[in-house]
Amino acid sequence: MKVKEIMSSPVVCAPADTPIAELATLLARHAISAVPVTEEGEGVIGLVSEYDLLARRGKVARDIMSPGIISVNEETDVDEVRYLLIERRIRRVPVVAGQKLVGIVSHSDLVRQMALQWYCDICGEPVRGEHPPTACPKCTAPAARFAEGDEPPGV
Repeated sequence: MKVKEIMSSPVVCAPADTPIAELATLLARHAISAVPVTEEGEGVIGLVSEYDLLARRGKVARDIMSPGIISVNEETDVDEVRYLLIERRIRRVPVVAGQKLVGIVSHSDLVRQMALQWYCDICGEPVRGEHPPTACPKCTAPAARFAEGDEPPGV
């Protein structure tokens, strides 16, 4: 499964010169724990989290952001992102197309993807993911033959 299938989009982001109070308002209003910081012509240059707001001093996003963030593209495999989040002990990864921010993948996106399970109504094959597969890996039935649920149909 690719990142583009599970990422959250569009992304709430903030220009580098956004005042601290506005950053706090963005996080609270959108019920998010961090916001990517963007710079015209450079794309994503950092990230401001709730921790950064509480622990660092400054007047604008650029002053308190965590720079040097790790990003991925839309075609990155979800397992690679899972590895990054765990091994680097980070909570979210921006998704970019070139320099353009197109999405973000967080722990909650991965957990949501793990929780959804689809079953083929022909052979009962289970497949996890936010969307049903294009075809059953076992009997090649089309996506239309998949139903979301906790157990196979007829059980």
